[in-house]
Amino acid sequence: MRYKILYTLLFLGISFGGYSQEKVTLSGTISIKTNTETISGASIFIPEAKVSTVSNAYGLYSITLPKGKYTIIISCVGFENIEEHIFLTENLRKNYSMTEKVKTLDEVVIKHNSSVINIRKPEMSVNKLSISTIKKLPAVMGEVDILKTILQLPGVSNAQEGSTGFNVRGGPVDGNLVLLDEAVVYNISHLFGFFSVFNADVIKDLKLYKGGIPANFGGRTSSVLDIYQKEGNNKEYHITGGIGAVSGRLLAEGPIVKDKSSFVVAGRASYAHLLMKLADNPNSVSFYDLNAKLNYKINENNRIFLSGYFGKDNMDFSNFFSNNYGNSFFNLRWNHNFSEKFFSNASVIYSKYDYGLKIKYVGIDWASDIRNYNLKYNISHHLSERLVLNYGINSIYYKFNPGTIKPMDAKSPVNPDQIEKKIAWENALYVSAEQKLTDRISLNYGLRYSNFLRLGEQNVNNYANDQAVVFNPDLQIYEEGTPVDITRFNKNKKIIGFGNLEPRLAVSFTINDNQSVKASYNRMSQYIHLISNTASVSPLDIWAPGDQYLKPEILDQVALGYFRNFRNGKYSLETEAFYKKTRNKADYIDGAELIAHKAIEQVLLNGEARAYGLEMMLKKIPAS
Repeated sequence: MRYKILYTLLFLGISFGGYSQEKVTLSGTISIKTNTETISGASIFIPEAKVSTVSNAYGLYSITLPKGKYTIIISCVGFENIEEHIFLTENLRKNYSMTEKVKTLDEVVIKHNSSVINIRKPEMSVNKLSISTIKKLPAVMGEVDILKTILQLPGVSNAQEGSTGFNVRGGPVDGNLVLLDEAVVYNISHLFGFFSVFNADVIKDLKLYKGGIPANFGGRTSSVLDIYQKEGNNKEYHITGGIGAVSGRLLAEGPIVKDKSSFVVAGRASYAHLLMKLADNPNSVSFYDLNAKLNYKINENNRIFLSGYFGKDNMDFSNFFSNNYGNSFFNLRWNHNFSEKFFSNASVIYSKYDYGLKIKYVGIDWASDIRNYNLKYNISHHLSERLVLNYGINSIYYKFNPGTIKPMDAKSPVNPDQIEKKIAWENALYVSAEQKLTDRISLNYGLRYSNFLRLGEQNVNNYANDQAVVFNPDLQIYEEGTPVDITRFNKNKKIIGFGNLEPRLAVSFTINDNQSVKASYNRMSQYIHLISNTASVSPLDIWAPGDQYLKPEILDQVALGYFRNFRNGKYSLETEAFYKKTRNKADYIDGAELIAHKAIEQVLLNGEARAYGLEMMLKKIPAS
């Protein structure tokens, strides 16, 4: 009887509490007023409730509040603030359109600055750049280059001068997961690295994660560069372009059905090879790329996007060698709102990178490629103003062609050959939460489980003591091992599998509105590797999946930082100390030959790597 009374009192208490604190949800989309491009990272602040949030990568926001009167303040760098008074009595879907700043005011009164949200958020080791900010920086040969901009950030360095490949906190180039509209881009450079593959005219914004990486990202150990293309103006037609020292570009955008669907197409091509011909130079270097995106708004709850990219580089150096490589992808994406607190994003992606090399004096024509078929499904669930969940799946099916070898002509001594192709399948499940424990403490935590399978059809070499590389004590060097026999795996037969749990945690302790201390930990797993010989005249790009000899790299990284805003949020100081350790780091034996090597495991070593450092960045924050 006593338990029944307690249960009844508890039930009544919950019911009464829920009634007195009955809550409703305000949700919608933040976009640009002139062209309805969605805005990610816009700050939504409710001063009466001291609650804030930001719009996600698709411009969506959701915030839950008790019924009542509120002031809604929306701010974003480069846009005029929006301030509105509303009375919430029920769930309300409200879209906001922000006006871009077109003039400088003599006096600006800031009622709320989005930098306060950045101080409180548990997000660290992250740099977000808008295209308007990038275009203010000096251009290289008339070209605004996104990756040259990234190199100005702390913790990001260039392996060699004039290259767009970048290293983050001591990590390798292949440790960077580069995404364009959620599709993987394997090579990010044009013309031996003088330009990046990203046309700034069609880019909307980007985020670089150096640490504290959310659980929805995986497959690399160094960083994540997440870039989104524009969606196109659905109100008016526009054509823009430009001519640089070595290339020209053109962009067209406009509505297909006004206020309902739009398109954007951007092309870029170099003409350096034409100038070289005029100068009687027998060499030739050129590139071109094409970006395209379509979107269709079915209704308030459903929107479809189709985006793509195709780029190619061609280089011909007299009678020595010629080289060509390029990326391409297609992405079909569907945004769906189940309710004011519950929305999803589904993507089906095809991505390819191909690489070709002709060595003329040898007479060899060599080509390789990597293809993947990628399925992503992510759900965002706004449980309350203090707790947001993200969970989903990611499945990638890989096809690797390490090398197709052909003679260049009938006089070539080279015999046709095909290095055995490889198949792999990478899957992941993840869940993460952003939670505000108290007014001072916020958390972002999650768990990702990744699984990687190597599949047949393939012959696998077996070595004595499972050592494909052996150490020669007399010469004090590592040498190629000799196979003792071969195991044949039929089509879709499992060769080997790996599985790893990847916890993620970030915490922010707010000292006051202008100061906070943050810490983060993340574990990352990388199952595919770039086998590249950067010492050669034409660096080779061969991607290889992990196996029993080339084991997956496992990274553990911790970081501690102090963040502070000065002079009413006009300036910010970010300091971070980090330490990262990598197991199964891939390296090569001395004198490794990579071209047409049929047993690449014989020249690869697994070791350990570590990196640590201190980063500091002082920046001026534009008034919002």
